[in-house]
Formats: sequence, structure tokens, C-alpha cells
Amino acid sequence: MTIHTHAPRFVVIGAGIVGLAHAVAALDAGYRVTVIEQDATAVLASVRNFGHVGTSVQAGELGELAREANAIWLSLAQRTGLDARRSGTLVVATTPTEEAVLHEVMSDRAPNGAQLLTSNQAAEQLGLGSGAQGRGTRILSALLLPGDLTADPRTAVARIAAWVNAHERGEVRFGTTVRGIDTGVVDTNRGRFEADHTVVAAGHLVGRLFPELAERGGVVECALQMSRVRAPHRMGIGPAVLTGTSMLRYGLFEGAASVKLRAELSVTRPELLEIDANVMFTQQADGTLLVGDSHANFDTAPPFQDEHCSQILLGEVAALLGAERLEVLERWQGLYATSQRQDILCEEPLPGVTAVTVTTGTGMTVGLALGARTVAALESGEGTAHEFATETTNLTS
Repeated sequence: MTIHTHAPRFVVIGAGIVGLAHAVAALDAGYRVTVIEQDATAVLASVRNFGHVGTSVQAGELGELAREANAIWLSLAQRTGLDARRSGTLVVATTPTEEAVLHEVMSDRAPNGAQLLTSNQAAEQLGLGSGAQGRGTRILSALLLPGDLTADPRTAVARIAAWVNAHERGEVRFGTTVRGIDTGVVDTNRGRFEADHTVVAAGHLVGRLFPELAERGGVVECALQMSRVRAPHRMGIGPAVLTGTSMLRYGLFEGAASVKLRAELSVTRPELLEIDANVMFTQQADGTLLVGDSHANFDTAPPFQDEHCSQILLGEVAALLGAERLEVLERWQGLYATSQRQDILCEEPLPGVTAVTVTTGTGMTVGLALGARTVAALESGEGTAHEFATETTNLTS
């Protein structure tokens, strides 16, 4: 840890996972940290997701960040008491074309520890037992990626925020709206905060503070349809589950086989592509499943949910688990920043101010590493704006 004689002031705008990642890294480096959040608690992207820290399915720059973040997640779980476990990820194949994608991954780019499972082995992972086919499930085989994590998205950021606020050099100011930012100062509805460095981690709302930056970066809102359901049978607390539509979204699966899969789905299941589906779910400690999701981009997302879209997603998961239907406990609209111009927007709109927005829906997976990199760059005197791929290759959620 670097000990600062005068403890420079580090102000973070936004108490989501990306903002809190910067706060934790800054505290560890010896800064005095203030996190400013407009809402009374975190209610946007960081609590509306699957809680999936999908390290293994990322590639390129996002893959490097994901691997760095994985270790930080485990450390934070010990330090803050947040619920994060090494669940692994199970990628299931229900058609020969989907199986071909898994075999392609195993042949030349499988992550460490990856295992190709038979139908019965995959079924055991989901609590279906050896009689899985009798239940009507469609699983042919699966790829198990054991290193990935699953957190409780509804409590994780709250636990981190509480840890920051309890730190001797940290505070979190909820219910505080930022009115303006300049070098060295943040103006809010509760007064002015002086800052030696400011990080704006406002997600899809970054344009409210820096509209030109958001427009230049092509940042818009991605709206998702998600739900929490009761598990249709006793499953234990197993891996996060991805399906064939997930193979079209994550960098690990990019290749000739996934191109064939997209072409096949465009004929056999066009409704999945029409709603830009990523049919997946995570298993939570209370026995429920977080199920999703669809994707639609807007300048400002409307609040209305399309029930037909929800039924497509729920029907896919029910069929995978051999259930006639799933009991829905809650529905909600997920939101995150997205862009066709970059995976991560990281710029310095003003001296001493860094704006960081993840524009691929991978905040839970890469956010903690982004915070660590930003603070490390400050410590080294290299500045904080990082260069990332200009093409969005991982359109995840």
C-alpha cells in the first residue's frame, strides 16, 4: 500500500460496481475517498443483472480485465462479506451445431480447467439426475468452465458500499445529485466537494454530465427483460448456465462454428435473434434462478415490458430444465450503457477528471479491474485514460 502524507482526495460519481471498484482501489492506495450517488441506494445496472462474473467467456482486452477482476472479487468477498462464490459456468448445447461450437473451443482455445461434459454429466450439474432425458430436457452436451464466479447482484454492491463508508478514509454520500464538475471540485445539491482527482462512473447516465463525450462515444441505453423464478426442482447451488444464444455474444466462442450457428438460428429460431436473446440463468442461494435476457437499444429506454418477449425467454429455460412452466416471482427491466464504437469508454474530459463507462454489459465481470488500473495509472503518473479496442466484439449482458 502506498501511504500518502497528505492523503489526496479522490471523489467518485456513481455507487455502482465500476464506481465502487475505483473507491476500493483508491482506499487501498491511501487516498481519502468520497463516493457520490444520486439515489438512496444503488438501483441501476449493478443490481439488475445476473451476478455472473463470466471471466472464462471473455476474450481479448476484456478477457485480460476479467482475469484481473476475478481475483479482486475473491479478495473483496473476504474483506466485505459479500456473497460471491466460485460457481463455474455451464455452457449447454441442445443441437449438433451448438455442440460444434463447444468442440471448436475445446480444440484450440479452452480456458484452463475446461471440461466437455456428456448429456448425463450436464444433467447432474442441474439437478436433473441420470434420468434427464426422461424429464424432456434437450441437453446433448455441455462445456464446464470451473473458474467463473456468481455473486448476489442485489446485495454485492451494497456490501462494498458499506465497507467503503466504514473505512477510516472513506465515505459514501447517497441521495446526492451532482450539478457540475470541474477540475478540483464537484458541485452537488448538498454542497461542494474538493477533489485531487474525480472519477465519473455514471454508466448509461454519463451523458447527463458530459453530453459531448457520450455523443462522441455513441453511448446509448440497452434495455433488458429479466425475471426471478422459483427453481422447478431441487438444484442445489450450481453453475451459471449459458445456452446457444450465449455462444453468439461472448468472445470465447467466436469462430467458424458460431457463424454457422447464427445462420442456423436465423432459420430455425428467428424469434431469438429478433429479441437479441442471451438465454441464460444464474442460481442464487435462496433457491431461485435469475433468468434472461433480451436486448434493445434506445436513446432513452421506455419502461414498458413486452410479455411475448418474456415468454420466449422463460419458455427456453423451462424446456432446458424439463419443466412445463416456470413460476415467476419478479420481473424487471435491466439497463446498461452500450456502444458500437468501443467496449469501454475511458476518457479525461477535464484535467483531473476521468470518465469510465463499460459499454458491453460486462461491468460485473471487468469493473473491479478497471478501478485498479485507473488508480495504478494515477500512482505511476501515467494518466488514467486507457486505450481499448475500438470495435465492440463482446455484446454481453
